Amino acid sequence: MSSNRSMPESSSREGLGHSTPPRSANPNYVELVRFLIQPFLESPESLKVDCELSASRPKIWIRLAFDSSDKGRVFGRGGRNIQAIRTVLEAAAQSSGQAIYLDVFGGDPVGNRDEAAEPESSSKSQPPRSAPPKSAPKLRTQ
Repeated sequence: MSSNRSMPESSSREGLGHSTPPRSANPNYVELVRFLIQPFLESPESLKVDCELSASRPKIWIRLAFDSSDKGRVFGRGGRNIQAIRTVLEAAAQSSGQAIYLDVFGGDPVGNRDEAAEPESSSKSQPPRSAPPKSAPKLRTQ
């Protein structure tokens, strides 16, 4: 290993004229959210982002809205995508001493879109019957 590798990255940047931003600087949450969400959207122009900073407390509320047809991709299987996005936003907020809350809005809630399919899913648990149900067995009396 050379001695250059053991030097901290920030000190080598300072020598080159680069400076690191102060820790108290607020990240641009709107652009960060757009960067993280847009790859999942079929129509990125439908993305609406509202960022509200609390004056009294170090809290940020971010509200998202996009086409309901993109919800499955944005949320991901088991909510993995949206959880990863929340984690990145929380890390950015925590680095500047803030707390962040992410709310996602859409045209149709995920459950409403699939109401027609719901009865089918409940019928899948029971096999379809082609014959009428059998009568109960008769008890013998002596």
